[in-house]
Amino acid sequence: MVNQKGEDSRKQIGFYCMEDLVPKDHLLRKIEKAIDFSFIYDLVKGRYSEDTGRPSIDPVVLFKIVFIQYLFGIRSMRQTIKEIEVNAAYRWFLGYDWNDPIPHFTTFGKNYSRRFEGTDIFEKIFARILLEAVKLKYVDPKAVFIDSTHIKASANRNRKMKVQVQEEARHYQKELMEEINKDREVRGKKPFDDDDSGKGGGAGQTKEIEKSTTDPECGMFHKGEHEKCFAYTAHTACDRHNFILGVELSPANVHDSVMFKAFMTK
Repeated sequence: MVNQKGEDSRKQIGFYCMEDLVPKDHLLRKIEKAIDFSFIYDLVKGRYSEDTGRPSIDPVVLFKIVFIQYLFGIRSMRQTIKEIEVNAAYRWFLGYDWNDPIPHFTTFGKNYSRRFEGTDIFEKIFARILLEAVKLKYVDPKAVFIDSTHIKASANRNRKMKVQVQEEARHYQKELMEEINKDREVRGKKPFDDDDSGKGGGAGQTKEIEKSTTDPECGMFHKGEHEKCFAYTAHTACDRHNFILGVELSPANVHDSVMFKAFMTK
């Protein structure tokens, strides 16, 4: 017998608990159980007035909204707010019920520009969460893997100028080649020629590069069959369990080996 679901249930009034609407194995439940986000209050102390002005949006909620956006790959803050409005798990994670109004999508941007821009608060939040993972022995520092991803800049590739810049040294290149050659000798292989290993790695030399006049901080990227464009490079270090240990951002024309020192000195 065919059963047809009517629309009457859409207008049904009922009593629900937000706790009961979120699946027991939901990712946000696991995160909420593992991390006490109250440490954020200490980090933002001094960036809010304690006795004047209107009550603010809870700062922990502001940062949790960003976590939701990146954890679930939502493309923009505007879309993130739309998703939170109709998603019980997202509301539960923020501590909101169905009657609580969700902050406007511009709220985080305004708070960022007025309170957090130019600070290291995001790095401190990242470091604190990573420290918790280290304490619980989830992180395995025996092997560290570093890779980079190119991010296209919002800059017209035709708006550029040529400039002379000083070439940076490729850090630890000499030490790395010595280790490689020792291993090759043990295996009966011919060591690599120093001339081959040192191409383009000399500090103090100058080179000509194309610099964007729209966004001077990015760099020209061209690899293989990719079309030339201005971009940035996000260098990410992680352990064998995929825990991110650090991220460094550079112009796309900076060699990965130059950024190696930034990770090692942290």
